[in-house]
Formats: sequence, structure tokens, C-alpha cells
Amino acid sequence: MPKMIICGRGGCGKSTLITLMAQKIDEQGKKVLIVDSDESNLGLSTMVGTGPAEKTLMDYLGGRPVVMGKLMAAMRTNWEEKLELFQESSLNELSSEFVSWNGNKGFMQIGKIEHSHEGCACPMGVIAKDFLNHVIVDKNEWVLVDTEAGVEHFGRGIVEGVDSVIMVIDPSNDAVLLSEKVSELSKEAGKPFGVVLNRVDDETRSILEDAISEKNIPIIGVIPYSKTMARENLKGNRLDNNMIEGDIGEIITSVESK
Repeated sequence: MPKMIICGRGGCGKSTLITLMAQKIDEQGKKVLIVDSDESNLGLSTMVGTGPAEKTLMDYLGGRPVVMGKLMAAMRTNWEEKLELFQESSLNELSSEFVSWNGNKGFMQIGKIEHSHEGCACPMGVIAKDFLNHVIVDKNEWVLVDTEAGVEHFGRGIVEGVDSVIMVIDPSNDAVLLSEKVSELSKEAGKPFGVVLNRVDDETRSILEDAISEKNIPIIGVIPYSKTMARENLKGNRLDNNMIEGDIGEIITSVESK
């Protein structure tokens, strides 16, 4: 089954879609690993309902100084070939030190910016790329990757290790404009691409559908606006598919059919 990136502009609902998809996949009796590759997002584990693991993946690898040391050493030669952070591993082989499981749902964080002036997030991008290139998913297993806002993960090459890309589009012109760019980048990377409309009512859904259709971008799902979900998210509570009227299962089916 697929490894996939969920992307979009800041605040569009990437974490919400991942949470709802993970719950539906779990209900179907399949295993799903949620990878938080956003170095600033703090609430995804609460939304998913797993809680964070003991360590981030970067901490598990020895922390920023160790990872940066390996990066600098590799860059002195052919770093793409010399950098070795992981070996191929199945989901069952991943250490519980950096993956927290709740039934069939697993949650892990690549790394977070913890201190002022500690440096950029580039090492986390390298870690995410190498991890996704080496993690193996079997039948009835999924990997969902939550990304930082925008398209930087394309520039970092993180998309190399996944099978497809989904973009979340909220009712904004910025999101519509960004969808065209993400579509181009996904095509360049050779990855199937589709969008999910989020937080829409009948009027905004119609406007977005027209705008996206003009760009020949496939819409694979719709999440209607939910006052209940907005309230529970504000309170820091776990999100649930019962809070929305849309069918997340249709998105799962669409991805599986590609």
C-alpha cells in the first residue's frame, strides 16, 4: 500500500486530513504510520490520539550535532551515496523509542526546532527523505506524511520516497494558485497527484471545484466545514470521522485505485 505526502498551505487542514484518513484506515483493519515531518507543528499526536513517542527520529539518531556531523562528512565526497542513516525496515521493525503505537496507528516525529538560533531544518529534511526511502510497507499498510506548509519538501527531495501526493485546499485563492504549482512539481517528480477540498460549504465548494477543474487537477475528496470539528480542535481534543458529513473512505478508495 502507499506511502504518501499530504501537503498544502499553512492552516489548510493537512493534519486534519491525516487524522481522519488514519482513523478510517485503522477501522478497515489496516496498519498506518503517521510521520510528522513538520518541524514546528505540535498538535498532531493529540489529534491522532496516539501521544508522542519517547524521542523524535533525529534524537534517536543522536541529535542535531551527530546528524550534522554525518552530513558534513558525506558532503566532502559523493554525499548521496555515502550518507547512511537507515537500513531497509518494515513498520514492525521500527523502534518503539521513536514510534508510538495505539492499535494499528503509529505516530512518529522527524524532529522539531527546540531552541533559538539552533539552525535550519535542513537536517530534518535529509532524515525524512532517507527514512521514507528505506521504510518498507506491505499489503494493508500505509504511511501518511504530514509536511510543513508550502512546497519546500519538493525542493528537499522528500517526495522521492513516496508513491503519491495529496494537497489539501481550503477556501482561499492562495490555495488554488498553489495547487497548480504542486501539480507541476508532482508531475516532474513522477508522482500521482490529487486534491482534497477542506472546510467547504455548498457555495465555496462550487467555486473551488470550478477553479480546480479549469486547471485539470483531479479532486479526490471533499471535507465539509464542521463546527464540531473546529470546536474540538480548538480545545485540543482528538478528532473523529463522526464529526463530519463527508466520506473519508472515498479518499482511501481513490488512492488505492491509482
